[in-house]
Amino acid sequence: MSASSLRVSAKRAAPRVMAMIQRGMATEKQIYNQMISTKNIQKITSSMKMVAAAKLKGDETRLKLAKPFNTWTTALREEPKLCEDATFEELPQKCLIVPFTSETGLCGGVNSFISKSTKRCVKALIDDGKDCNIVVVGEKGRSQMRRPLGDKILTSASGVQYPGSFALASSLSTEVIKEFKEGDFDALVFIYNHYLNPATYQQMYQVVSMPKNSSEGNFLVGYECDGEWDETVDSMYEYMLASQMFYCYMDAGASEQSSRMAAMENATKNAGEMIDSLTLRYNRARQSRITTELIEIISGASALEGK
Repeated sequence: MSASSLRVSAKRAAPRVMAMIQRGMATEKQIYNQMISTKNIQKITSSMKMVAAAKLKGDETRLKLAKPFNTWTTALREEPKLCEDATFEELPQKCLIVPFTSETGLCGGVNSFISKSTKRCVKALIDDGKDCNIVVVGEKGRSQMRRPLGDKILTSASGVQYPGSFALASSLSTEVIKEFKEGDFDALVFIYNHYLNPATYQQMYQVVSMPKNSSEGNFLVGYECDGEWDETVDSMYEYMLASQMFYCYMDAGASEQSSRMAAMENATKNAGEMIDSLTLRYNRARQSRITTELIEIISGASALEGK
């Protein structure tokens, strides 16, 4: 083999050798850059935790005000039930499922839990020979359910503003009622996160039946109305549905912020542990470099003395 061929082979092998060296052990500069980037991430997650804690205070206040606002609807709907270990056997033949998810991420498992509960509900209905469709509230829920349940999704409400208001709930309920009437569904099923405290939330589902004729509004017997009976019942149920959606939205919002606060706290803690590990690696690499330099100096001095 000629000298030129050897030089070409060496040039080709040099990048592979350098790559093997880099894969084997990170340099002191690389470890330092990792430390800086991890510290920046820790600052961001710590700030997001404080922001979520401040927002959670406001959500708790709004949820507290929404509870009495929604109390009157208890006579027109069923009590909410836990999604955990639920069989969904009591659901009617054709249901319109409305899962409440968040618009943004970095909030723990709030959206994954709702998506899993929705999938279980759909599977239970299909296994029983029943039919269902979905109207998703929130961008994250739409992205998670689009692939496994894409054929069941009628529409989705994304770009929802935060914090929610009754005007927003009313506009959402208008779209839901439109899909409900066009699809001739038997009942609505709300799936949402129920806020208990800053560390706990549960997945709940609630069945709301809508009257299809005046005979189903017999609970109003003994009351007088100014307009037509059917119009009065229909308007009251629309207002009840808006009130219920407003409460579910407030409940889901408080759960989202509590989960985001816990997730950012864990992320900040993990970043701190990673910084400690990187600092230890950096000190070891620095100590190894200094030791190598001292050995080279001593060896060079010894060689000079020997001459």
